[in-house]
Amino acid sequence: MMKVDMDTKMKFLHGFSHKTRIQILESIKEEEKTVSQIVDVLDGNQSNISQHLACLKGCGLIVGRQDGKYVFYRVRNQLVRDLLTMFDVVLEDVQNDVTYCENHIE
Repeated sequence: MMKVDMDTKMKFLHGFSHKTRIQILESIKEEEKTVSQIVDVLDGNQSNISQHLACLKGCGLIVGRQDGKYVFYRVRNQLVRDLLTMFDVVLEDVQNDVTYCENHIE
């Protein structure tokens, strides 16, 4: 297995470090959506959602597909979907301990 350098790993993990980005990932985990559909699901504003989509795309977590005037976003692949599911599985196990984490955030 190829060793990934720490900076690349941190950039990748940055994609998961904001509530809106997690909500976007969850909303397109099973089916692709346009920006407008994501905005509706998250009850957000288009500018903010577009910025988070750009971050997720830059982190390699999502891809966009142009169809006419619309871009449809989806989770990059099954590995990313599996990772999102694994977050939930691990969090079930450690959720009580996570409450103490906020005291240690830099």
